[in-house]
Amino acid sequence: MAARDDSARGPALGYADPLGEPFLRTRFAVPAVPATFVRRPRLTAHLDQALDTPLTMVNGAAGAGKTLLVADWAARLGQPVAWFTNEAGDQGPGMFWAHVLHALHTAGTPPPAGSLGSPGGLRMVDHRLLARLADELSGRDRPAILVLDEFDRQAAPETAEQLEFVLHHAGRGLRLILVTRTEPLLPLHRYRAAAAMTEIRNQDLAFTPEEAADLLARHGLRLPADATRALVARTRGWAAGLRLSALAAQQSADPETYLKEFEAGHSTIADFLLAEVVGRQPQRTQDLLLRVSVLDRFGPELAEALTGRPDPGPLLAGLCRQNAFVEDLGHSWYRLHPLFGEILRVHLRARSPGLEPELHRRAAWWLRDHGAVPEALAHGAAAGDWECAAGTLVDDLAIGRLLTGPRADDLTELFSAMGPEDTGAAVDLVRAARELAEHDLDHGLAHLGRAEESLDRDLARSARAGERLPTGTAAAARLSRVVLESLAARLTGAPDRAEEAMAEAVRLRREVPAHLLARHPELTALLLTHLGSARLWAGHFDEARAALTEVTEAAEVAEAAEEPGVALTELPREDCLGHLALIDYLDGWLDRAESRALAATDATRHCGGRPFPGAGLGQLVLAAVAVDRDELEWAGALLDEAAESAPGPGAPDPVTEACRALATGRLRHALGDPAAAAHAAEPVVETRVTSPWARANTALAAAAVLLAEGRTGAAAEVLDGIDGPYGPLCAAELAWARLTAGHADRAGQADRADQADRAGQADRAGQARHAGHAGHREEAVETAGRLCADGRNGPGVTVRATLVRARAAADAGDPGTACKLLARALLEARPDRLRRPFLDAGPEIRRLLDSPPLHGLASGWLHGDGPGAGSPPPLLVEELSGREREVLGRLAQMMSTQEIAADLFVSVNTVKTHLKSVYRKLGVGRRGDAVRRARERGLL
Repeated sequence: MAARDDSARGPALGYADPLGEPFLRTRFAVPAVPATFVRRPRLTAHLDQALDTPLTMVNGAAGAGKTLLVADWAARLGQPVAWFTNEAGDQGPGMFWAHVLHALHTAGTPPPAGSLGSPGGLRMVDHRLLARLADELSGRDRPAILVLDEFDRQAAPETAEQLEFVLHHAGRGLRLILVTRTEPLLPLHRYRAAAAMTEIRNQDLAFTPEEAADLLARHGLRLPADATRALVARTRGWAAGLRLSALAAQQSADPETYLKEFEAGHSTIADFLLAEVVGRQPQRTQDLLLRVSVLDRFGPELAEALTGRPDPGPLLAGLCRQNAFVEDLGHSWYRLHPLFGEILRVHLRARSPGLEPELHRRAAWWLRDHGAVPEALAHGAAAGDWECAAGTLVDDLAIGRLLTGPRADDLTELFSAMGPEDTGAAVDLVRAARELAEHDLDHGLAHLGRAEESLDRDLARSARAGERLPTGTAAAARLSRVVLESLAARLTGAPDRAEEAMAEAVRLRREVPAHLLARHPELTALLLTHLGSARLWAGHFDEARAALTEVTEAAEVAEAAEEPGVALTELPREDCLGHLALIDYLDGWLDRAESRALAATDATRHCGGRPFPGAGLGQLVLAAVAVDRDELEWAGALLDEAAESAPGPGAPDPVTEACRALATGRLRHALGDPAAAAHAAEPVVETRVTSPWARANTALAAAAVLLAEGRTGAAAEVLDGIDGPYGPLCAAELAWARLTAGHADRAGQADRADQADRAGQADRAGQARHAGHAGHREEAVETAGRLCADGRNGPGVTVRATLVRARAAADAGDPGTACKLLARALLEARPDRLRRPFLDAGPEIRRLLDSPPLHGLASGWLHGDGPGAGSPPPLLVEELSGREREVLGRLAQMMSTQEIAADLFVSVNTVKTHLKSVYRKLGVGRRGDAVRRARERGLL
């Protein structure tokens, strides 16, 4: 089709409507891109497909960069492009087609003959005109490229139908590109199905961090990569938001801080969005947007609760289709663009002061009724409606999440704004949980008591009114109280109270909906953990082990099955592992104690920054094991590490403090300071019930001081005051102490007998020789025999018991039996490198150990100051654990301790603990030796 010259056009091509308004050249010009424009090859390459498809749609929000993207592409295309920018004032198909024909003509595609013969433009668009236009376009050798910018302003269905007719019948002669905020009323599904359409949508237009960095650089801003990513996340890559932020940051002395902290509601971004998005909406839609701005996500029903207007669903769907910064989350749920939400909230406060808390309150109750717990909590707190917030937490049986889990600190912070005027059972339960989590027993118990009174009053009030509280709700509140009761029982050292709490929990669990219990595995884990700790405090080791093992096994099963909620039981599991390690130690099983203590320190120590009551117990057990191996420097380091893990001020955990006293006292005694050991062995706790094994440990330390001072009678009185149940380890040490007291008493009696002999008092001398020591010695030997015969006891117990029997045999003048018993003790102690009992055994035993038969058994591990001293054992004395093999493998790769910790996602101290264990088991003292010996033994 040949182009016509300008003289053939006549005046009709100069005007757009019957009133004589001229065509504005700017509406037909391809917009120029600014100097700061960022060309994005991924989008221009996509746009190149427009030359191969009849229809292209670039669909995005206001300020998404649609127009500049297409303009830059068109300017660099190398062929004419017909461009027309729609405006809101354009009316009807006649005006639209007059502009389209003028745009085509401007780009070298003349309109059909006679179509613009009237100076008033097109008064009517009939089928014949459109058919002639389509026919002329279809006959072109080179397709005309028509860009219709801001096509969303053309709302008439008739115009869309006419455009579809021309596009369809123009065939390969027309390439139509629509730049729009909404999907046009064209049969897009047919074009998509036929692969005849190129699409660039809102999410495609979003800037990547790399593209954003380029844009910022063009504004003279060079930010760290993480700061750029944060800005992209906040703006969701929205082009106008990035550019306006960059322009504002140019005026700041600290652009990085400005872009991190700027208030969107008081910026040029707010002006843009309020004018371009909010201002273009009717009043009802504006009110809807302002009210839902307090929500992170919303659906039609929730929006109705906030607006009071029925069925806002079509409005929300329409806003989403319009790319009005309302994003579709699926299943009729939506959210606002983050910056848009910020701006709307500021606008809401200015337009309707005082409305925001009420909207939060309505949202909180609606969300609570529909089981959306996290959102209900957040909105209840924002509204200051603590009855709703606390009730939501308690009714959902989520009280344990104030004590453990990834959100523990967040929840604590959320409820920190509750004032003293807020009352009620749920409010007091939350307060009690917060105080007990911080080990504030006085306030925690007071709130717990008030909560119980409130629950009783509610039940009584309902009974008087002939009503009945919902079974699940009442049981959830009481079960929440019982969980806190078990923690209080643990912290106060009240095992009977813990047993009562558990019994009540078992009854209440039958009244709570099963789905709630399934959703909160932390509840059962907390109950059993606190019960196990209280039982251990009372010296009931077997019962404690049963409760604690139930937690660890359930956690392992859940972790293997990748069940939800595993993170909620990590801290109880770690706590249980620490307690089980202590039980193993008190039963004499050093290897098991070490393995479990290492597993405890490998687990997550803190959830949200809050230590659990038993934090550091694993390190304390490792310290006690290290003392038994005479690794005193390492034991001191572990005690320091445990102190850093302590929960802080407040009532200490009794079991943890008792273990701290035990390990510290043993270390001080090993360092040769019995008085300091006795002082350190006294746990600094106030409890309702005294722990028999903790008391026995304290008494043994005190008796050691008295024996060192030669006060055997006083020592014997202290030892006689010890009663159980105190466990096998204390029994073995008590037997040794009694034997030592009897021996010292015997030596003293012998001196007095010699004096009596010299005075000629033979009868009195004989009585003196046998008085005082026989009972202690016989009791000690009998106890030692029972401990050796009991197969449940580990080497930490049986080695000490065997030493008692060997000492008794030596005292009785039977060195042969004593040496046989010592040989047995050495063989049993060697795999665990259990040195301390031999070092504390006194000169008589040490002399026997120096004899040739026994010296060979002690060589290479008993003599020396630490692991690796002397000749290494010929064989691996103990298998490496899986984690120890992982650490060893990384040692062989020349990784540093810090690199190993990062690679295994554990702390540096945990890696050091594993390394110490690896060195001990391989019988070496250095990294290189460990790798060499591991290779020799086929471990690498």
